[in-house]
Amino acid sequence: MTEKIGEATLGGRFRLPGTSIELNRIGYGAMKLAGPHVFGPPRDRAAAVAVLREAVALGVNHIDTSDFYGPHVTNQIIREALHPYPDNLTIVTKVGARRGDDGSWHAAQSPAELTKAVHDNLRNLGLEVLDVVNMRAWGMGEKPGEGPIAEQFATLAQLQQQGLIRHLGISHATATQIEEARAIAPIVCVQNLYNIALRHDDSLIDELGAQGIAFVPYFPLGGFTPLQSTTLSEIATHLDATPMQVALAWLLHRAPNVLLIPGTSSVEHLRENLSAASLELPPQMLEKLNSIGASAPSTRSPG
Repeated sequence: MTEKIGEATLGGRFRLPGTSIELNRIGYGAMKLAGPHVFGPPRDRAAAVAVLREAVALGVNHIDTSDFYGPHVTNQIIREALHPYPDNLTIVTKVGARRGDDGSWHAAQSPAELTKAVHDNLRNLGLEVLDVVNMRAWGMGEKPGEGPIAEQFATLAQLQQQGLIRHLGISHATATQIEEARAIAPIVCVQNLYNIALRHDDSLIDELGAQGIAFVPYFPLGGFTPLQSTTLSEIATHLDATPMQVALAWLLHRAPNVLLIPGTSSVEHLRENLSAASLELPPQMLEKLNSIGASAPSTRSPG
């Protein structure tokens, strides 16, 4: 029988601004449930279902997904595993991209494409309304590119007014784009590339925290290029932990508005990720970890 880990050991809780939604700070990212390169079905669908059920059984109440994972595959697996959903489970999805027949990534930013994506998410998740939808601004590098996003975000705000979306967020966005979005409708979260090695958004995290807005780093463990650091490995050995657990623990220490969505297709790795919240990082170790901050290779797909 699975023993629920509990909110205290999932990093505590964070309330999304202007909502009654309280999330345990370590959640689960569903991207890795799709096939290789986030395309097609998984090699073992039963294992994917088992990971989702185990996550919820252990106390995870925040699942991050998108209908362009697969495409459609990940959301369909979530529905198979968890529908009807627990009352306290929040599913956060994102729109703004599509997949080519060869698995390539393409922008899908027109009002018609965004509207279709929202309906695709609703259908494949088996929902009448989506909890949170992130508008994924387009761009493929480490840092998001500047450019107007008002038309895209206004489309989602209209769908929110129609009752198809409860709350809005933004992903892979600059501070300017975030303010542009907030002038149209409130946002509850920002999801950008960030981890112990890639810290372009340090000041943004603090600014959002002052406003009570969640910051959700995607690729918290490096994504397709896993984090590698001698300092990280040495501290992990000292703590009898894995480097990935230390990297997650560092993110929890970074700021109280940081929410984690590490992904895995393994129950064993899921448990390792969730147990990262119990790691204590003494000040001298935090100082060494803070010094890592080196650049890592650019990612090749949206988070």
